Amino acid sequence: MQPQPAFLLHKRPYRETSALVDLLTLDHGRIRAVAQGVQRPGSRSRSRLQPFTPLHLTWTGAGELKRLRLMESTGSAPMLAGEGLLCGFYANELLTRLLPLELPVAEVFAFYGAALKELPRPGERAGALRRLEFALLEALDGEPVFCDLDGVELDPQTRYVYRAAARRFSALPPGDGRGLDGRTLKLLEQGDWASPGLAAPARSLARAALSPLLGERPLRARELMQQLAARRRSG
Repeated sequence: MQPQPAFLLHKRPYRETSALVDLLTLDHGRIRAVAQGVQRPGSRSRSRLQPFTPLHLTWTGAGELKRLRLMESTGSAPMLAGEGLLCGFYANELLTRLLPLELPVAEVFAFYGAALKELPRPGERAGALRRLEFALLEALDGEPVFCDLDGVELDPQTRYVYRAAARRFSALPPGDGRGLDGRTLKLLEQGDWASPGLAAPARSLARAALSPLLGERPLRARELMQQLAARRRSG
């Protein structure tokens, strides 16, 4: 096979000197493979197989568990620290948890690569993560449908709550301050993550849409981000 662009999503020890890895690839989506000898001291592959580093690799095997062969780094990892690093771990954990093995997701791959370039810049992080989240939701047929439960267009003056089971919105009575207004939802439908005031609504909607896919087990990276935010507030 031709070398495939890829990123490491998750790595854990396997036997004495190998590792089990989850990788996001351009044409094959998420694959799981054995990286033989990668845990051995002095291994060249050990230094290459790091989170956020762009890779080219090949593998063998027809089953769910592949065996890595050629592995080369094609660039350097972005300089991530603090919140930016946690955002990167969040993206990796989200894709590892939700992407089925070998589901082609070229658009998710593109948004992931773009996000890694934007995560070092604090002002770009939220938009980068939302674009990745909504690309993932679309790949999994879990993206919100921006209409009410009857399929009617959203009213800019009405407030709505998201119903994850239906992937649509239900209107709230006048004066009910919950949910999001129709005008905001129309902006989010356009993917307008950068407009002033949309960061919090976009995060809220993404979380609501991802929740039924993630199930009961919380994301570890999200918990760490919440702890970091709490320390900043208390400090």
